[in-house]
Amino acid sequence: MRKLFTNFSQVITCDTKGINYKQGNNLSDIAALENHSIVIEDGIIKDVVPDSSLYKINPDQKLNFKGKTILPGLIDCHTHTAFAGSRANEFKEKIAGVHYEEIAKRGGGILTTVNAVRNSSLTGLIELIKPRVKEFIAQGVTTLEIKSGYGLDFENEIKLLHAIKVLDEIFPIEIVPTFLGAHTFPAEFKQDHKGYVDLICEKMIPHIAKNNLAEFCDGFCETTAFNSEEIDKIFSTAAAYGLKLKLHTEQFNNVGGLDVALNRSAISVDHLEVIADKDLNKFQNSETVAVLLPGVSLFLDYSFAPARKLIENNAIIALATDYNPGSSHILNLHLIMSLASIKMKMKMEEVINAVTINAAKALNREKQSGSIEQGKNADFAVFDVEDYSEIIYNVGRNLVTHTIKDGEAVFQKD
Repeated sequence: MRKLFTNFSQVITCDTKGINYKQGNNLSDIAALENHSIVIEDGIIKDVVPDSSLYKINPDQKLNFKGKTILPGLIDCHTHTAFAGSRANEFKEKIAGVHYEEIAKRGGGILTTVNAVRNSSLTGLIELIKPRVKEFIAQGVTTLEIKSGYGLDFENEIKLLHAIKVLDEIFPIEIVPTFLGAHTFPAEFKQDHKGYVDLICEKMIPHIAKNNLAEFCDGFCETTAFNSEEIDKIFSTAAAYGLKLKLHTEQFNNVGGLDVALNRSAISVDHLEVIADKDLNKFQNSETVAVLLPGVSLFLDYSFAPARKLIENNAIIALATDYNPGSSHILNLHLIMSLASIKMKMKMEEVINAVTINAAKALNREKQSGSIEQGKNADFAVFDVEDYSEIIYNVGRNLVTHTIKDGEAVFQKD
């Protein structure tokens, strides 16, 4: 079926001219078009055409989006949406001045959520996660990454990945599964780190790969979690089994994770709030995406990642919510976009590319999604604004009227 989407105020294509990511000076190029329409055939973008040539188009269906602005479907490339329980009491402590790492050291933090997940059934987890996914979809998100990482044993990590798989089957958007067994050490392995690393490498990863339960393997390289040698062993095993790599690193301390990830050609390194100035130039010739998470800095009230310095060093910057129950309980990608502009001094155009084409690259989907270009999936977020600047100016507000996946509306505002 041929469809015509027309009468937009602006079409923000994030056109890459076939490169499929943006970096350096190109990060501020969003290719904002006026008086243009989009031709779709069987869920794929056929063309972006000037309105003056519409008389040549003979669509089976025509949809009028008068006065609205269309972007590529938004992509949240780093979330921990699969969790149970609440950490509101710990948040109260943090507000009173207790540091996140202190809570983690005494058995709280991630382990609080682990206990809640272990006490939840597969069905119960799915029902908890469903409304969260719906909320993402209502924000214009057409591709959503979800990590495991709150099971921390074989049974419960697999349970979480099965829940994510079921959610991908239920919902019309694409849900990308990531294995994060190396999130922290569970209580039963507190004094036996080698034993838990061996469990991940010898039992979890082989089973996950054999049953196609995850596309990525992630880890947390930090003083309260895994050191660089442990991460390197896990990554070596994961890569051997065909899993792509991502890493939480340089969040609170510099303990060697960045070099492990870059040497292993990880798809992304995420956080980077405390990246050392001497390491910034490591991104100049790298296609590893720097995924920045300003929601964590807001929620924990600490330093924001040095976005401007990374851009000046030609890094490929993406943005994500890091939605999770402990360090970024923020299920609002629009707020993240505004935060990046206000607190990290990213230009509005840089922010838009960071949640579209570069976020697609952070999930290895830049050839199919992330920009409005011929041959890519017809994934769009339509905003009730006449100019894209209104999206980021309206801090934290959801101005999306339509979320469109493969040419079909999967959310429409009443």
